[in-house]
Amino acid sequence: MKGLSAKTSRAAVALSLAALGSTGAQAAGVEILNEGFNNVGGLSGWTQVNDSAPAGSGWFQGNAGLFPAQAGPADSYAAANFLSAANGSGSVDNWLITPELDLAGATLLNFYTRATGEPGFSDTLEVRLSTGGSDPSDFTTLLTTIGNTGGYPADWAGFSVALDAEGPARFAFRYLGSADTLNYVGLDTVSVVTAVPEPSTWMMLAMGLGGFGLLRRKQRS
Repeated sequence: MKGLSAKTSRAAVALSLAALGSTGAQAAGVEILNEGFNNVGGLSGWTQVNDSAPAGSGWFQGNAGLFPAQAGPADSYAAANFLSAANGSGSVDNWLITPELDLAGATLLNFYTRATGEPGFSDTLEVRLSTGGSDPSDFTTLLTTIGNTGGYPADWAGFSVALDAEGPARFAFRYLGSADTLNYVGLDTVSVVTAVPEPSTWMMLAMGLGGFGLLRRKQRS
């Protein structure tokens, strides 16, 4: 993978997604990101890029009337919908990108996501990694895809992606698809823990064998 330290050659990038739609994980390490989306418009260091055609709205504050946040105030989550393409017609390609993070080896990316559960839609969210810049073209590593033909969780579900990488990196959440097949998704409680000390431990946890209760609840003011 572009930009990875030689120290990661034992696994290139070791990737593992915890049991889809139901579990998450956390291990001892340094938490370098914990975002609960109290104020999507005021996110510090995050980047939004809407490459939809034609471009409509970006990621926005969650609508508590559709469903409440995973934790904290009811609207404290990030959301995207079919109006990412103007007037809800066209091709959606809407990015929400973390600040640059300094990864120090074994790393866990944890997050929650859900859709409304209305039938007839195929919401899709890609999670991608860049070890370079913050332009969408830099996110050449696909970590996982949620939804599409596999179905999107209709209740908040925790996910964990484990990787082994060192140096500057960003994660991206990419909402995409034909606008007429998309509806509405939420994203909440995004955290990144790095320098997890024992490879055997973090891989076991990432496979869902560790307690999901260890995932620290996001801090709310």
